[in-house]
Amino acid sequence: MLKLKERYVVDDQGNRISVVLDIADYQELLEELEELECIRAYDAAKASRDQAVPFERAIAEIDSSPPRQRRGRGWWARNQARQSTTP
Repeated sequence: MLKLKERYVVDDQGNRISVVLDIADYQELLEELEELECIRAYDAAKASRDQAVPFERAIAEIDSSPPRQRRGRGWWARNQARQSTTP
C-alpha cells in the first residue's frame, strides 16, 4: 500500500484547496495509477472475449499509435525488465 506524506494548502476559512506531495511520492503515485490502468485494460480485454492478437502485431500497433494513447507501456516494459532479472 502506498504511504503518502501529503500536506494541504488551505484557504482563509481553513478549507483544504490543494495537496502538496514530495516528488518521490508523486512519481510513485503515478506509477501505481499506470499499473492500475494496465490491470483494468487486461481485465477488460479478458472480459471482451475478443480474438487474441499476436504479440508482435500488438506491439506494432502500439508503436504506431499517437503517444497519448500509449500510456501504460512504460509500466509493462519496466515490469518485463524486472522479470527478466528475477531468477
